[in-house]
Amino acid sequence: MMHTIRNRCCALIAAALAATPPTVLAAQTPQYTSPAGITYYSQRDTGAVARAESALATDPRNVDRILQLGLAQAAVRQYREAIGTYTRGLAIAPDHPLLYRYRGHRYISVRRLDSALADLGHGNRLDATNYDIWYHLGVARYVIGDFAGAADAFAHCPRLAPNDNELAGATDWLWMSLRRAGRAREAQMALGALRDSLRITSATAYMQRLRLYRGLIGPEAVLTPADTSDIQVATLSYGVGNWYLVNGDTVRAGEWFRRAVASGGWPAFGFIAAEAELRRL
Repeated sequence: MMHTIRNRCCALIAAALAATPPTVLAAQTPQYTSPAGITYYSQRDTGAVARAESALATDPRNVDRILQLGLAQAAVRQYREAIGTYTRGLAIAPDHPLLYRYRGHRYISVRRLDSALADLGHGNRLDATNYDIWYHLGVARYVIGDFAGAADAFAHCPRLAPNDNELAGATDWLWMSLRRAGRAREAQMALGALRDSLRITSATAYMQRLRLYRGLIGPEAVLTPADTSDIQVATLSYGVGNWYLVNGDTVRAGEWFRRAVASGGWPAFGFIAAEAELRRL
């Protein structure tokens, strides 16, 4: 009897798989496995990746279309696929700084930090005026614990920031890097240089963290009931954890770092940095 039921179940599962389009079955791909053994996957493509692939197929050596495909893949967390796309682009245009910028960013996403540092460093040598390359080079250095090197990278960002959202984010990371490098006075100066009239449209997590650093709110007020997305929770939680850490409270720092990791927002730089902090702690 049990054998018959098992056979029927297997047949039903096989029929369901056979009826499922291959694009659906392959829609979500493994991207990163954490130290805890949790594997994180890409999201389903709702059409943007397919359209970018079709556009590239008509002009396969078009670097702009290669960049567009990589961005579409990254938008649904297909970071490994995006790395392959940018690598394809570099075979065509080996001195294109944006290809190094974007591939370096996605190497950070999948925790290949040595590769990220190599790409971003090379991209920086090709174009030392690119804000995004400096920013992501700073993040990669920060995550590996090179806080002085991170501070040097982020110091270039305020004058190159394309808008107030990016200025807020760069100042946040500069403050953290300087504090971790033991340069508290310079960190305070970086905060003081940030004007209060920023026109912020999307960098709310960084603005909330900056308010904490400036003493305008306490750590318990950083995360609000409106902060529900996994990326937002990871970003805010890491900021609070780091604030506790630089103020000497490693116990509470560890609690907030674990909260960042528990958010599920694995692509967030706060999540990635929290993983590194927990290893160091």
